[in-house]
Amino acid sequence: MADALQLFFDDRADAEVRARWELLDDAGVPSLATRTHRRHRPHLSLALGLAIPARARADLRRDLTLLSLPDLWLYTLGTFPDGQHTLFLGAVADTELLAVHSAVHDVLAGRVRGPAGQYLPGAWVPHCTLAQDLAVAQVAAGFAALLPVRPVRAAITGVGVTDTRTGDVDLLLTR
Repeated sequence: MADALQLFFDDRADAEVRARWELLDDAGVPSLATRTHRRHRPHLSLALGLAIPARARADLRRDLTLLSLPDLWLYTLGTFPDGQHTLFLGAVADTELLAVHSAVHDVLAGRVRGPAGQYLPGAWVPHCTLAQDLAVAQVAAGFAALLPVRPVRAAITGVGVTDTRTGDVDLLLTR
């Protein structure tokens, strides 16, 4: 994949996620920070595709100013059943977050090249990735390192399109 529409967190929440990345690294579980050489910021992705074109980004810039971006509660530690062995902090999917997700997908509908189905409304699991592409033993070690889970309250301070290969961000909105 190439472009991800992402919500970025306030400094406190960013630091709390980074602290969990460090706990994983200390336990021998390569965190997202290790695998990406710290290119990426802690985030929650709303959409993912091969390309989010400039016109769609311009429309997102306009529409994002009309939305109320809620604080997030990263509340659960989980993994997906897809065989990729990803560890994540799951966000509470309240009505405000689902409304934002739906609104951005209304803007993106039919405009994203190669959209990832797992980020579409109805299939999306809001989360902040901690580690991915792990061996089964690393998943178990990751859970052990991060339990008990302490919820993270994250205020949204920015929205951007990230090139997932380079880590470059086109900021669409800052608060």
